[in-house]
Amino acid sequence: MRTQAALDALNFCLADVRDGLGPYLAIYLLAVHHWDQAATGLVLSIAGIASLVAQAPAGALVDASRAKRTLVAAAAAIIAASCLLIPLHPTFGPVAFAQIASGAAAAVLSPAIAAVSLGVVGHAAFTRRTGRNEAFNHGGNAVAAAAAGVLSLWLGPIAVFGLLAAMAIASIGSVLAIPRQAIDHDVARGLDGGTESSHTDHRPSGWRVLLSCRPLLAFAVCVLLFHLANAAMLPLVGEKLAQQDLHRGTALMSACIVGAQIVMVPMAALVGLRADLWGRKPLFLAGFVVLAMRGFLYTASDSPYWLLAVQMTDGVGAGLYGALFPIIVADLTRGTGHFGAGLGAIAVAQGIGASASNAIAGWVVVEAGYDAAFVLLGGIAAMGLLLVWWSMPETAARPNLRSAVAPAST
Repeated sequence: MRTQAALDALNFCLADVRDGLGPYLAIYLLAVHHWDQAATGLVLSIAGIASLVAQAPAGALVDASRAKRTLVAAAAAIIAASCLLIPLHPTFGPVAFAQIASGAAAAVLSPAIAAVSLGVVGHAAFTRRTGRNEAFNHGGNAVAAAAAGVLSLWLGPIAVFGLLAAMAIASIGSVLAIPRQAIDHDVARGLDGGTESSHTDHRPSGWRVLLSCRPLLAFAVCVLLFHLANAAMLPLVGEKLAQQDLHRGTALMSACIVGAQIVMVPMAALVGLRADLWGRKPLFLAGFVVLAMRGFLYTASDSPYWLLAVQMTDGVGAGLYGALFPIIVADLTRGTGHFGAGLGAIAVAQGIGASASNAIAGWVVVEAGYDAAFVLLGGIAAMGLLLVWWSMPETAARPNLRSAVAPAST
């Protein structure tokens, strides 16, 4: 029970920390320091690029390491320092450096938390534990966003930087509260327990796992399209809200995030309770349907209340996706010893999509306006929906896929 409670606290505290400053940084740079949309989109993309470069090595490192708690603590400390650096030096160079550092550190967090969870509960209980992880993560996001909104009305947009640094520090205590002996490191890297087989004697490689397993490759492309469509939507909404009311921009952004995160909690719980029974694919399809609808609905009105209402639907798509992501990768890499590397490989696709999303959407806004950007993002989500329908297998009932990630010649 102590270990489960520590995992709950870790996911709660790392909520906003794991996802980075994102839209808050966009509002801060636009409203306080008067950056233009193109420069803001570029600096947001820098964090995504740094995370992208670090993902595959981070996943392999998590597989190989038996100090996963230390990895999480070190990454959280780097992110805390980056949050404090930006308001002290809000020029392009220091902000870009902080984004690079925090992006690289964040690459460690998701595979490390998933691996620790798998090592604690094992494969049989991993779906339920992942749903619980995501529910606490979204609950932490909602609380942090609400606190950021309240504090921003008092202290201004700068308040969010101190808040995220404090949550990062709290997460260090949470991960160190997990007993070292509670983690089975063989199970944590995707083995079924016991000693590693000759198949996993080589050094884990995210690229090897990605290129050798066709279902995992199909999932990677679907993930890329999901984030290409999704990543820029919330920052664009934040920019529109900030332009309408600079003084309440951060508070309105917090309202967007709180509403969506509240919806994400039951969605994550639903995945934990029903993904083994209903399968992964129907839930994944539902996430794409909602994402596509959201992109088009943003264009119907510029009213803050309409934008807030549409943003709440993000809770359905992102809530389902966030919980399904480690579960599907665990299905496809079970027995290989490459769970962390598989997460890192898919996260590369996720990072490509998210980075390109912010850069492309920022350019489209400058050239054609916000509505054109939202229509483009909604169209990309529709393409992803079709790809999931045609190419993604159902992974819930698949057997051990060690042979699927063996060398291609096999």
